[in-house]
Amino acid sequence: MANRDTNSSHSNWQLQDAKARFSELVKRAREQGPQHVSVRGEPAVVVVSVEEFARLSTPRPSIVDHILAGAPWPDDVVDAINTRSHDPGRDVVV
Repeated sequence: MANRDTNSSHSNWQLQDAKARFSELVKRAREQGPQHVSVRGEPAVVVVSVEEFARLSTPRPSIVDHILAGAPWPDDVVDAINTRSHDPGRDVVV
């Protein structure tokens, strides 16, 4: 029987159990979520469903993308940004 962590929604498998019961491992990954597999007692891999993998590997928009996708800024705000002083205000000692 696979070792399961009862304090977590994830299942933990030893490699030999995962190999012997691969079909069950895949079924649980699809139905219950990520399945953790250890090798010689050390965490090695996590088996996830294709849907979970797609969700995790889909690029997320950056903050710049978010700002550019929003409503245009009013002209007075753009003008204030473009006409601000570029003086650092103090000498920088290197």
